[in-house]
Amino acid sequence: MTSYIPQRPGTWGEWLTFVWGACGVLAVLSQAVWKLAPLTWAAFVGGQMLPYHWLIVVLWVCANAYMEGYRGFQLSYSPMVAERLFSLRHDSPWHHRVLAPFYGMGMFAAPKRRMIVAWTLVVVISLLIVVIRRLPQPWRGIVDAGVVVGLMWGALSFVVFLVRGALGHPIPKRRERKRRTSSYVS
Repeated sequence: MTSYIPQRPGTWGEWLTFVWGACGVLAVLSQAVWKLAPLTWAAFVGGQMLPYHWLIVVLWVCANAYMEGYRGFQLSYSPMVAERLFSLRHDSPWHHRVLAPFYGMGMFAAPKRRMIVAWTLVVVISLLIVVIRRLPQPWRGIVDAGVVVGLMWGALSFVVFLVRGALGHPIPKRRERKRRTSSYVS
């Protein structure tokens, strides 16, 4: 992985924009955890969990911690959002600063691929929410347990990257994917 050394905000306005963007992103993640945690807890204390449910919870939580928390957030999303928030300056367009949380998340003013991924995630996650809401307990709680762990990992990794950047330490960037070349000789 390569690293990005952020330029810390210099003026009060830049710090305000940075804090607004960071708090906005954390609010989105925290709001989801806040709503899902009670549903998860209800599944665990409701007496509906059988031994095989507990096994599934452990496997699902571990899978989400790795896939969503580590690979999705820590290696990719959190450093990207932190980097984008650090890039906002006093001479950035006003709408980038006003919409700093959405700018940071790559919802606009980003490479085409990043915006497609960001908006596709919004649509897919919205559809999954509709489907998962229909699951009976304890299955809904089991699914939500993994999501809560992944989101909490993501929020924590995001805060770590923000603090590291604010202290002048590098933020790791995801390594460019190597193109596969054919091993056949023509």
